[in-house]
Amino acid sequence: MRLPFGGAQAPGPVVGNLRAVGLTIILAGLAIGAATPVEAASPEPGLSVQIGQASVQATPSIALQALILLTVLSLVPAILLMTTSFIRIVVVLSFARSALGLPQTPPNQVLLGLALFLTGFIMWPIGQQVNADGVQPYLKGDVSVQTMVERSAQPLREFMLRQTRESELALFIRLAHLPQPNDPADVPTHVLIPAFMLSELKTAFQMGFMILVPFMVIDLVVASLVMSLGMMMLPPTTFSLPFKVLLFVLADGWTLVVQSLVQSFH
Repeated sequence: MRLPFGGAQAPGPVVGNLRAVGLTIILAGLAIGAATPVEAASPEPGLSVQIGQASVQATPSIALQALILLTVLSLVPAILLMTTSFIRIVVVLSFARSALGLPQTPPNQVLLGLALFLTGFIMWPIGQQVNADGVQPYLKGDVSVQTMVERSAQPLREFMLRQTRESELALFIRLAHLPQPNDPADVPTHVLIPAFMLSELKTAFQMGFMILVPFMVIDLVVASLVMSLGMMMLPPTTFSLPFKVLLFVLADGWTLVVQSLVQSFH
């Protein structure tokens, strides 16, 4: 049972300025990574030292600030992949490839590329909302960094809450020894992210099982025919592979898998 947190908006066509989209994605990742208090992300962090009656403000060097920024940016891709639809998509596509009995076809690069583009397609409305609510007001100087982070994180939190099962969320709340939240806003981000990932894995395996069943039936039928003909020295997969590929092509398998994946997020 999923948490009721609004309806999902249908993804629109992928158009617009790619540079603005890239900036939106990076800032959205930084927003999710900012689950800790935002005071640590002030523009000019410093150390105030009281000496007698005088107060000395010591700021970190530019090199240290650049090192911290690069460290945070290096975590952004992992944060984005783990807080979007990428997990479910790549697992289901891997199940489809395994069901065909072709461990190297399509190659990993093709599979990951398809998963990334589908992730961008599904997350496009959320990226537009992050850009409109948080990024653009901050670039215009209308809001502070803290407000930008809060506004940018909200659409991603709503997406994760819609896709997270109550059982997984309750599990991590119990493991964190937290009180029962009264509304979705009370769920901490560091609890929501692992619950979302676990829920996505469970959904992906359920969809993968539905993909494996028809191909398993083909394997059983072909194995029975091979055994009845006395050809025990040849593996049944040698005969079942062409039939599985033929079934997948005739059923337009990739289109059905992609359509089911996109619709599963609504």
